[in-house]
Amino acid sequence: MEIQRINPTQRWSDVTVFNGIAHFVEVPESDTSADITGQAQQVFAQAEAMLASVGSDKSRILSVTIYITDWANLDAFNAAWDAWLPEGAAPSRACVKVELADPDYLVEIAFVAAAGQ
Repeated sequence: MEIQRINPTQRWSDVTVFNGIAHFVEVPESDTSADITGQAQQVFAQAEAMLASVGSDKSRILSVTIYITDWANLDAFNAAWDAWLPEGAAPSRACVKVELADPDYLVEIAFVAAAGQ
């Protein structure tokens, strides 16, 4: 089986696809001064672009690991998450509190999704 790496660099690839499953990670890139809702929306928009790059969409997300820096932001994040996902398409999910590489990041999400057919 071939491994497809989209936009690989020395340190990471934007998306890695193996056996029809895409793996990628998103962080807020355009405005790290935004609150958790704004940062989550940035991550979601970037995720939609990555999903489209492999012929997929948010209804085909299989699982996510959400890294959040402050439990006080969880309710607001969950509201943004619930508004973003299509009805009946919630993936399996883990959410952990962490310290992220950039202290301005409030959230980072690792996605696993079914790639296009």
